[in-house]
Amino acid sequence: MDNFNILLLRISGKLSETDLSNMKFLCQDKIPRKKMETIMIPTDLFTKLMELTELSKDNLDFLIQLLQHAHRHDLAEEVKGFQMPLSREEVSVDEESDEDQLGQAFDIICENVGKDWKMLIRTLGITDSTIEQVAYANPYNMKEQIRQCLREWKKKKRENANVSVLIKALENCRMKLVADKLSDKLNLSHGES
Repeated sequence: MDNFNILLLRISGKLSETDLSNMKFLCQDKIPRKKMETIMIPTDLFTKLMELTELSKDNLDFLIQLLQHAHRHDLAEEVKGFQMPLSREEVSVDEESDEDQLGQAFDIICENVGKDWKMLIRTLGITDSTIEQVAYANPYNMKEQIRQCLREWKKKKRENANVSVLIKALENCRMKLVADKLSDKLNLSHGES
């Protein structure tokens, strides 16, 4: 049995009708009204959020936000505990520096990639449906759309998500200036992997 599903079932059992109603209200921008009417129990909501890729074993941020905004901080902490099984000491220094570099790279890309950002995201292997979902969830905010798509890429590629892949994708999309800026800011050579 999957620990993730066990967690969702356990949380579902602790949510009241009011909690569910509040969480559904917070999801109005993600779930169409007709589908929302079919959600009667928390596990239905969780299933729908998984279908929309808003919730997964590796992506619990949205669920944590929902629980916090519904004033169920106790359950949000329980989800955070599931999310971070490793203690800080178990995370290697290399992994931390890779994370820092990716975060900086995301910032640089969001600031410097313009209207052709979807081409870059497609080059990284993110589907049009994911791009549309992100754009729908963040209307009128191109930088946030780019950032969310980059996060989706990072989740999808896991350990294969690194700065050198981003640089190569930028170059393939003829965004050499942004690739150079990324290399310069992070003190990398284009050949580095």
